[in-house]
Amino acid sequence: VQLQASGGGLVQAGGSLRLSCQASGRTFSNTAVAWFRQAPGKERNYVAGFNRNGRGPYYADSVKDRFTMSRNNAKDTVYLEMNNLRPEDTAIYYCATSLSVMQSNLASHTAYAYWGQGTLVTVSS
Repeated sequence: VQLQASGGGLVQAGGSLRLSCQASGRTFSNTAVAWFRQAPGKERNYVAGFNRNGRGPYYADSVKDRFTMSRNNAKDTVYLEMNNLRPEDTAIYYCATSLSVMQSNLASHTAYAYWGQGTLVTVSS
């Protein structure tokens, strides 16, 4: 599976960005798919995801009500619409997927087998 993430950039606080992640090699069907982010010098943290049954999305508290994850199964693509961005949202954003992720470890980055290359989001104050 290859994942191609795109859509990052530089935006002012309060602005919006839309990230995309397209899968090739296999589809997102029957797999968990999630977005994570990693700020410089910090660990990789869960942002949002769908479980392997397609239920969700489930959000981290830090992005709830500001970010929206969606999917287009026909295009094997997931999206992350980010609104009201804050400087603390600055990070490299990664999409990830895996057949073996269950609901119980949906938010655990170590559970995912396949990762996109990441796309940088920078929010200026």
